[in-house]
Amino acid sequence: QHLHRRRANLCAPSQTLRKRGNHVNRSPKSQLPKHEPEQNASEQADLNATSAVSLGLSAAIVGMQQQQPQILVIQPPWQSPSSSSFDQYAAPTSWDMLPFGPFSPREHRTLEIGLRAWVHTQTGLELGYVDQLYTFGDRGRHARPGDSGPHIVSIGYLALTEARELPPDNDARWRSWYHYFPWEDWRGGRPAILPHEIEPRLHQWAAMTPAADEPHRALSRAERVRLYFGQDGGSFDDEKCLERYELMYEAGLVPEAARDGRPAAHLWNHLPALGRPMQFDHRRILATAMGRLRGQIKYRPIIFELMPDNFTLLDLQKTVEAISGTHLHKQNFRRLVNQTGLVEPTGTTRVSSRGRPAKLYRFRRRAILERPAHGLRVKSHRRPI
Repeated sequence: QHLHRRRANLCAPSQTLRKRGNHVNRSPKSQLPKHEPEQNASEQADLNATSAVSLGLSAAIVGMQQQQPQILVIQPPWQSPSSSSFDQYAAPTSWDMLPFGPFSPREHRTLEIGLRAWVHTQTGLELGYVDQLYTFGDRGRHARPGDSGPHIVSIGYLALTEARELPPDNDARWRSWYHYFPWEDWRGGRPAILPHEIEPRLHQWAAMTPAADEPHRALSRAERVRLYFGQDGGSFDDEKCLERYELMYEAGLVPEAARDGRPAAHLWNHLPALGRPMQFDHRRILATAMGRLRGQIKYRPIIFELMPDNFTLLDLQKTVEAISGTHLHKQNFRRLVNQTGLVEPTGTTRVSSRGRPAKLYRFRRRAILERPAHGLRVKSHRRPI
């Protein structure tokens, strides 16, 4: 109940919100009853420590490199920059994190200005397209056991940019987002990690009797497994990235669940590495960004934010496949592109040693004025075997 009361005041404009007692005290001090004792300094300090809320800004910054969707992460200085492996049982402080920082109303006129400033300070990048995702406020996803500091509410953003090479002395690194979510990449068929590691454990967890204090949900555990992972003949919805990660977190299958002290994490011994973990709730924010971008490319032309000025239709198809995580039929995709009118030929070609020259295209910006809802409504055909 205390957490719910704290969340109810998040609409206040200041960065740090403080409450007094069980309600916000707006009465002047002179109007207080004569018999009400003043709080001593120790009581006030304890109250401030448990009631303070700080507003943070986190960015899931996406770019493309070698036909792979890349996410910009900040690595701890002691972590090897070239290492693509990780120890899931290592201290969480060694895990990757998204660029983030606090919002300062005195320094940043808007939330987005604050985000752009923090990203530039930490990575040197100037962001292009930015979209606010969601507000992440669960205390257990950021605080450590025994933490008495301010509760951090984080506003997550999706940003698109050119994945250019970063200076070697920069703590920021590009990583494929499939390092964090390997079960989301179906371009080469159904990922083996699903039938071999994830789904058997989810079915085992779904068959267990829920704890007495587990919140009531509209769908049972088994129903959510079927819905989010496309079981029993259902389709694997490419946009439900967050729901799949949240279900695995609830089942205790990801290292973040053990870090946060979730009881389900004690059900398993010697879990394999199910994706690369991240600090705080940053993998949750990244899953939200993945689902948002996969949905947006179907009705908005933002895929071209990730394309160079001139590209082939195969380049465009490979980029859409990389983001959606699914293989597309070449002729069907080209027919779809022609129907939308989103691209136009440049009149030039690209010479390839593997075949005949390929025509180059560019984004036709006039298409935005002709029809506001433009995108590539690709259809995913991913069904578990």
